[in-house]
Amino acid sequence: MKTELSPGNKTQENRTGVIIGGSGLIGGTISVYFRKYTPDTILLLAPNSKKLSIRNTVDIKNYIRRVKPDFVINAAMSALDSGAQLTFETNYLGSINLARICCALQIPYIHLSSAAILPEGENLIEDDCLPLYPFLANYQKSKLMTEKTLRVMKEKHGLDYTIIRLGIAYGKHDHKIQGFHRLLYTIANKAMLFVVTKKGIYHSYTNARKLPFFIHHILDRREEFSDNTYHFVDKDPVELALLICTIRSYLEVKRPYNFYPPHKFVQIGKFCLEQMASILNWMGVEVSLPPELMFLDNFYKTQTLSSKKLRDSSFKDLFPDETILSMLPELIYYYLIRWGNLNLISTFNEEYFTYNEQEIDFLSFPQNLLNSIHSDSITPFYDVLKEEPPDLPGHDRN
Repeated sequence: MKTELSPGNKTQENRTGVIIGGSGLIGGTISVYFRKYTPDTILLLAPNSKKLSIRNTVDIKNYIRRVKPDFVINAAMSALDSGAQLTFETNYLGSINLARICCALQIPYIHLSSAAILPEGENLIEDDCLPLYPFLANYQKSKLMTEKTLRVMKEKHGLDYTIIRLGIAYGKHDHKIQGFHRLLYTIANKAMLFVVTKKGIYHSYTNARKLPFFIHHILDRREEFSDNTYHFVDKDPVELALLICTIRSYLEVKRPYNFYPPHKFVQIGKFCLEQMASILNWMGVEVSLPPELMFLDNFYKTQTLSSKKLRDSSFKDLFPDETILSMLPELIYYYLIRWGNLNLISTFNEEYFTYNEQEIDFLSFPQNLLNSIHSDSITPFYDVLKEEPPDLPGHDRN
């Protein structure tokens, strides 16, 4: 069976892909896209870490033998504050294990990397990278080493790879509260007292919703995109101070106040927090600071990525006007409701938390709600008896 995938593109047989790290913001967004838009042409399997550990070569080989994928996408990463061994085994060895499998099968390997491996500066291109110094953070070091090894594998063994470097990612369904969403959460929770940056500091942002369209595009056009690295970021960088103040305005809160503390003042504050956390942990009180604190210095350093190479390619942005600033109202609405329901935010404007009848009944009249459900909402789902295609092994629909 062959299906026309897009105008002007050659017909291709149905394909099966595997995505590692499908539970995070990026991986989850990619999984949802392929499940929604390509159910008849591309089946994307998303095994969780219990089904497949990329740190275990036997696991990888057995799973790939069973599934026989046509491509692999790697969006996996260890927590930012993971120790050296876990970071090395997950971010580096795991990524290279997947590349070795793809190389043997001669299938495309799409690797998601990070702007964390780039220096500070403006309009950075794909060839700009930090030197591999020992004092780099574990996360930076592992991502940088992976990119270097993938290029060596291309030269020596003909690996068909594409590296996609992301800026500061934003989007829905980030259940871990990290990156940009940590900033949003901090302001919404009224935990940021002052504007922790200085004016004129710009960063590049990545719209998670756009990324799957690019991945689908490059999978269909390997001749153009193989053996290449791309910065997948919004065209225009955004000033951090403007972003913080815009979030504050939408939330209608007073904090952070319009005071821009010097970098040294913030460094002292960070050091004090770390010492206090160590003392409390020593006393038996478990305290953990957000891992994003390791990137606190970046709040005072501009880093913008050039997207010229991406824009000069055959890929066309379907949502060119969608940016971090234009998406703020939608993101704020989504996350305030989510964090409120999870009791992560104690106080906020009640207009964001809309109650429906079932919620009111559940809170105040549970017996009435139970009687209502028993009367008309417990009929068996007989429609599940209809024949449907079975899932492939390892397919995680969640």
